Amino acid sequence: QVQVVESGGGLVQPGGSLRLSCAASGIVFSSCTLGWYRQAPGKPRELVTRSNTDGGTYHLASVKGRFTISRDNAKTTVYLQMNSLKPEDTAVYYCYARCPAGPDYWGQGTQVTVSS
Repeated sequence: QVQVVESGGGLVQPGGSLRLSCAASGIVFSSCTLGWYRQAPGKPRELVTRSNTDGGTYHLASVKGRFTISRDNAKTTVYLQMNSLKPEDTAVYYCYARCPAGPDYWGQGTQVTVSS
């Protein structure tokens, strides 16, 4: 019943922008903490950004000022706007939802490659 579907990844040049989308269904979206992790080959998974139910957000220090998380509760979609992309942002990005009475739900991952 629960589906978390990501889209928007791709190849972009350094300095470019991408917007990732994560559409969730089967959850009480407004009650869930939403966020994005990323994992590059040979590196540990890291939390990129998180959107809390109270409106608060967290951003990894290395992406502050460049990445913005937003959520549209009506569309049950969370977005990651990525600007001024750097090669070190290259990774598979995973959307997740953490909801009150259930396991964490994860998107399938979407590849972001920043290269000239």
